[in-house]
Amino acid sequence: MELSPFYQELLTSLNRGLIMSIALIIPSAVGGVLIGIVAGSIRTFGGSFVRTLADAYAAVFRGTPLVVQLFILYFGLPNIGIYLSPYLAAVIGFTLCSGAYQSEYVRGALLSIKSGQYLGAQALGFTTFQAICWIIVPQAVRRAIHGCGNEIIYLIKYSSLAFIVTCIELTGEGKTIATEYFRFTEVFTIIGLYYLGLVTLAMLILKNIEQRLYVPGFGHN
Repeated sequence: MELSPFYQELLTSLNRGLIMSIALIIPSAVGGVLIGIVAGSIRTFGGSFVRTLADAYAAVFRGTPLVVQLFILYFGLPNIGIYLSPYLAAVIGFTLCSGAYQSEYVRGALLSIKSGQYLGAQALGFTTFQAICWIIVPQAVRRAIHGCGNEIIYLIKYSSLAFIVTCIELTGEGKTIATEYFRFTEVFTIIGLYYLGLVTLAMLILKNIEQRLYVPGFGHN
């Protein structure tokens, strides 16, 4: 059965937007997790100065709307001579915002590790850096994976804000078609199904990662 010209154009545009959405989500998710681990570790074990900086970073990016952050990156920075492409502004905004939330999950997980393990590592000759990297963080990552996974799922959905800085991804492509044909209900219903598919795929991947990292008895008294 041949699709009507409207649906042919719609699916072509949405598939093009899907590729851009994935190109936004993957680096933002990876960067957010890495920043979260570093910032979370600094907020837990860092000296007073760097801890204050990390706390300020988390407070700013968790306390302001992502839309405002994107506007500043794309429309505000040119006022001081910094010009970012729409794609780069979106990725930087998503990464920094996601990293701030990830740092909170990581910090909570680090604080949940009993201090005796840190002291035991020092007694065995580990430096503070080695104890954190090889003893504390690997355990904390397992405990933080649920929260970090939820943040990645949120990232998939708020990647739809990229179109406000003219990075035309899935939602932006759909909005263009909906405006052209005035068929908003059909277009955004299909867009919703695309995002549902992305979230479902992410949940399956995260579940697989969780199973691979699972240690029998870990986290139980």
